[in-house]
This record gives sequence, structure tokens and C-alpha cells, in this order.
Amino acid sequence: MKAKITALTGLPLKADKAKQEETAKAEKLKHELALLEAALYVAGRPLDLKTLGSILKTRSKRKVQRLARMLMKEYASRNTALEILELKDERFVLQLKAEFTPQVKRLVKRPLLSTGPLKTLAYIAYRQPVSQIRVVAVRGRHAYQHIKQLEEMGLITREKSGRSSILKTTPYFADYFGLSHDIATMKRQLKRIFQKPQSQ
Repeated sequence: MKAKITALTGLPLKADKAKQEETAKAEKLKHELALLEAALYVAGRPLDLKTLGSILKTRSKRKVQRLARMLMKEYASRNTALEILELKDERFVLQLKAEFTPQVKRLVKRPLLSTGPLKTLAYIAYRQPVSQIRVVAVRGRHAYQHIKQLEEMGLITREKSGRSSILKTTPYFADYFGLSHDIATMKRQLKRIFQKPQSQ
């Protein structure tokens, strides 16, 4: 009799335990997705799996990628002005959908750079690796000041080569502007950006 009662009372207990474990799993997943969303929102630029993993306190790139893709699908199902994209080099970005940009672009805060340094930066990014002499020849003597400013901001690196220096963009530049870390891919992305005004 006692054994029967124990068996009967044990069933609900096991069911309750399973339900509690399921609830705990769901809560953990919800928390991890919220952390990823917070990281992408605060960064305002593409983040790689390693960086996202450090937020989730995991070294498993597979786990981070799986969670990021889940969040990406969730955003797609919401049908809002925001979207999460997976870039080719295993990075994810939370951004405004392109169709909403024209209506709200006037609200965007002051740009990172004024027109002069921005044009010099664009030239370096598109022509890199490029010598400082060539940049100055194309952009004029004021480019020296631009280069100094861009280097101080961590957007470019300068490496001595003979009597000149070789200029390249940094990973921070790629992340800030949402471009690929792969130089060839970045140049194709920049080419499309440069051509847009001409086609409008």
C-alpha cells in the first residue's frame, strides 16, 4: 500500500520538476536573447561572435550564432522598422531598415567627421593600402591634418615605408561604418555606396 502511494505521489512530483526545468530553460533563453539584443543596440555597429560570446559568457561560437539567428528571425517576424542582419564575416548588426532612412535621417546626430576628413578617409579606404604621398597628391596638403585626425580616432593605421607611410583602415573603421573586415569585400561595398548618388 505504501509503495502504491509513493508511486502515485511521485508522478506529479516528477512532472512538476520537469515543468520547472522547462520554465528555467525558457527563462534562460529569453535572458540570453535580451542580452544579445542589448549588446547590438548599444554597440550601434556590427559585432562578431567572439564579442557577443563575451557578453553571454560563452566561448561557443556555434551557440552564439544559433542565438543570434533566433533573434534575427524574431525581429523579422515583428515587422518593425528595425532589423538584424548577419554579415558575411560572421558578424551581426541591429539597424534601421533602409526604407525608413529618408524620413528620419535629419534626426541623426552630428556626423563623426566633417566633409574634408570624411572624403580623405573614403579615398584611403577605397585605395588601401595606399601611400601617404599619393593621398596628399590627390586630396591636397590639408590631407596631412586629416590623416593625423583619422589616426588619432583609430580609423586608420600608418606604417613607415621608405620616405613615406602606407595607410590602411582599422577593424574599428569597418565596424563603425558597418563594412566587411575583408578588404576586397569592403571595396565592393564602398563602390556600391559611391555609385548610389549617381543613380538617383
